[in-house]
Amino acid sequence: MNRLWAPWRKEYITMKKSKGCIFCACKAKRPDKKKFMLKRTAHSFSMLNRYPYNNGHVMIAPVRHVKSPELLTKDELADLWRLVNYTKKKIDTFLKPDGFNIGLNIGKIAGAGFPRHAHVHVVPRWEGDTNFMPVIADTKIVSYSLDEMWKVLKG
Repeated sequence: MNRLWAPWRKEYITMKKSKGCIFCACKAKRPDKKKFMLKRTAHSFSMLNRYPYNNGHVMIAPVRHVKSPELLTKDELADLWRLVNYTKKKIDTFLKPDGFNIGLNIGKIAGAGFPRHAHVHVVPRWEGDTNFMPVIADTKIVSYSLDEMWKVLKG
């Protein structure tokens, strides 16, 4: 039997579920590298997803703690989407994906892991990135470490 070792996933499997908001905890703390923060703007910030669906999976959140985007002001919403566009361009430049999934999961039933703080997922996709591994082995291969991806996208 072949084994695919992914020891960094142990943290996710064994971690205690946080009662606080990861986005609110991240927005106020430094250093950015420890939290994999990529960019901060007046009303938003971006960070690598610590448990990515794919290489370069970034989450972008408003600074203000709101559960749904319609609760944002026009300035906050515009700032959020400017950061989404900036992030997509940065990923395009360095990773050259074939496409993207960009969106929000609003509410726990929709798959939001943190349903009380709206955030946008930017997930680069490559032709063939859904291969037999997720189907047969329930395993996703992520080639870059978070440290490597942070260095590439932060730069």
